[in-house]
Amino acid sequence: MGRGKYKSKPTGRRQFSTPEDMLAGTSTRPRTFKQVEAEHKEEEESEEGSEQESGDESDDQGDKPRRKGTQGIIEIENPNLVKPKTLKARDIDIGKTTELSRREREEIEKQKAHERFMRLQEQGKTEQARKDLERLTLIRQQRAEAAKKREEEKAAKEQKKAEARK
Repeated sequence: MGRGKYKSKPTGRRQFSTPEDMLAGTSTRPRTFKQVEAEHKEEEESEEGSEQESGDESDDQGDKPRRKGTQGIIEIENPNLVKPKTLKARDIDIGKTTELSRREREEIEKQKAHERFMRLQEQGKTEQARKDLERLTLIRQQRAEAAKKREEEKAAKEQKKAEARK
């Protein structure tokens, strides 16, 4: 390999093993691949032999997935991994009520309080509503006075115009 500014990768070229090399044990692949390959062949041979002897046994073995390491030895169920059981429509209890969470309860109470406040507001029973109504009556009075004043001024202008024409 030449020396230069850029170094080549330490892995070098890829080497692919043929199945014959792997079975012969001259492969450059790690030993785990050889072991898995050998186990796989043994399983195939045992399945072929057992299928010829009795077909029922192979069906039972095919149902359970093969577990790695100590999982097959130790049977522990994690309660956090248990999936909730799905219920059918006929099994559901209609009379049973579900409890709401604290946030949901607070949200519902908040909505009810707001609706109650708005009803009282419309009826004019709250302090804010009374103040609004007082302001409204005051504004109506001012507008009525302003309208009267405008009409009086208009009438006065018309009288002046009429006197000026005569």
